[in-house]
Amino acid sequence: MKLNLNDTFNRELPADTITENYVRQVPKAAFSYVTPKTPGNPSLIHYSPNMLEAVGLTEVDAKSEEFLNVFSGKEIYPETNPYAMAYAGHQFGNWAGQLGDGRAINLFEVNHKGEQWTLQLKGAGKTPYSRGADGLAVLRSSIREYLCSEAMFHLGVPTTRALSLVLTGDEVLRDMLYNGNAAYEKGAIVCRVAPSFIRFGNFQIFMVQQDLENLKKLTDYTIRHFYPHLGELSKETYVEFFRAVVERTLDLMIHWERVGFVHGVMNTDNLSILGLTIDYGPYGWLEDYDPNWTPNTTDAGQKRYRFGNQAAIGLWNLLQLGNALFPLIEDAAPLEEILDGYQTNYLPKHVRMMSDKLGLKTPAETDFIVELETLLYQSEMDLTLFFRNLSKFDENNPTEFWTLLQESSYSNNLENFREKWNIFLAVYAEILIAENREKSERIESMNRVNPKYVLRNYMAQLAIDAADEGDYSIVDELFNLLLKPYDEQPESEKWFAKRPDWAKTKVGCSMLSCSS
Repeated sequence: MKLNLNDTFNRELPADTITENYVRQVPKAAFSYVTPKTPGNPSLIHYSPNMLEAVGLTEVDAKSEEFLNVFSGKEIYPETNPYAMAYAGHQFGNWAGQLGDGRAINLFEVNHKGEQWTLQLKGAGKTPYSRGADGLAVLRSSIREYLCSEAMFHLGVPTTRALSLVLTGDEVLRDMLYNGNAAYEKGAIVCRVAPSFIRFGNFQIFMVQQDLENLKKLTDYTIRHFYPHLGELSKETYVEFFRAVVERTLDLMIHWERVGFVHGVMNTDNLSILGLTIDYGPYGWLEDYDPNWTPNTTDAGQKRYRFGNQAAIGLWNLLQLGNALFPLIEDAAPLEEILDGYQTNYLPKHVRMMSDKLGLKTPAETDFIVELETLLYQSEMDLTLFFRNLSKFDENNPTEFWTLLQESSYSNNLENFREKWNIFLAVYAEILIAENREKSERIESMNRVNPKYVLRNYMAQLAIDAADEGDYSIVDELFNLLLKPYDEQPESEKWFAKRPDWAKTKVGCSMLSCSS
């Protein structure tokens, strides 16, 4: 197994001067060197062929003992120095101080075919940033992260990736619902991959420490490696850097809305400086369309990170990033102008995205989109089923769509909304007729943006339950299904269905805790 190593983060940025691995405050450092915990009896559950190729490995490599040892933390790859990153952040709107990689260890960076990748183990043991935790991960959360990372990529949503899923052979104590019923679960590790895992919080920690020197070093590093098109470094460059991050973050929020994804924990330490979906904890997909739904039990009361609030939270988090970068810019006006642009641009981007889902060449009227979203909510309509089925809509016979509406709804009172739907669908038919778009072209365009298959929570839970018994066939089935989420895949039609009744309140299917 030969990798083209190209470490930059731990070579160009300041390291923690203390090398012992114990929990502490870490000043004036971007990272701390850490050695992963040696697993008891590791075994490989699954790997991503697509990601193997991206980092310069083969399937022969993936089946080697060296691969298992390196990506379980049992063995350090030659000439590398694993580390955990330092960052701070706001959690649920409150300043939490130093956070950092509490259960993630960056192994190394590689460069393959001109693409730079950081490979990171999640669940490989304690770091100086673990606070009161053990730095480990369990099988259920690792399966969810592994499957979702690759599923999101194939949905076309910017995301961190996953290379491998390993069982450690150790047991991990977890209180899944934080109700005092802790139990031992199987330990596991995901190898996560991204161009970089830098978050908003990496900048916040230097700002709060009033460490302008290292704030500048980190910002310069990030621009040099990930925003090189911004050119020579200056205060104006830092402004344009912020603008680029704001634009990428807004685009990410629109992607989440398009596929019905709810992140669940949009703390500032969980937003990527590259505009990637990062940290798959208690996430979920909208089933019955509800803008107030959050998959996170910790957020059940506040609903800060509910589906309909994600774009607003993206803006709030960007404000905190702007505050962190302010010492480099020393002028609030351009930062405020950029944040105002986020608010101005959100609605037209949202309307354009919804119009694409409706198969319209011209953006729909805002009121038309609002009416649709209201009907989806009132009718408890399954978001994925509704929009995928909408490609079958016949503008010459709009009322015939009622049968597919019934098949897509969780409501027991759908008949109460029949007249409203008839009015909406009649207007929709008129718009389609006026656009005079070739029907096959419309269907094709709709099926490119409306996935047929997403990783519904109950599907992930079925994979978890089987894996707990040593059966990884559902993990493999879902992984392969989600490689082509926009394709018909007739042999997998069973996954194109509403959430089963048993899953509505089942732990792991309806809501999840931060330990999930």
